[in-house]
Amino acid sequence: MESLRVKSASQPDVVGWVLYDNSCGVCSRWVPFWAPTLRRRGIDIAPLQAEWVRERLSVPPEELLQDLRLLMADGSELRGADAYRAVLRRIWWAWPLYLFAITPGLRSIFDGCYRVFARNRYRVSQACRLPPRG
Repeated sequence: MESLRVKSASQPDVVGWVLYDNSCGVCSRWVPFWAPTLRRRGIDIAPLQAEWVRERLSVPPEELLQDLRLLMADGSELRGADAYRAVLRRIWWAWPLYLFAITPGLRSIFDGCYRVFARNRYRVSQACRLPPRG
């Protein structure tokens, strides 16, 4: 499989992309807010609705928007809480949260909180009056 690694003089090689639901008000604000921090670690962002993402993932439309995803340059992919753990591990000051997210017992709490939010993100966006920015 060909590599998707991209070089830039002003930032490190892109090693992956955080793929988020651009139709979610929280997601369309939260992920772009963290984009500069992620880019310094070689991670770019893209909406799940982008044509290149849909083509690359080859996932049925009803499954595409279920989870945040981390697509790595080598083609591997992480979803949901696993994607968050992978990103947290790359940010030195986020290590306390990363350790929480991998500790036995606490890991299931982290995963459960992610799943509850993911299922209710549109309701949260509506309750917080956050229309999507996309």
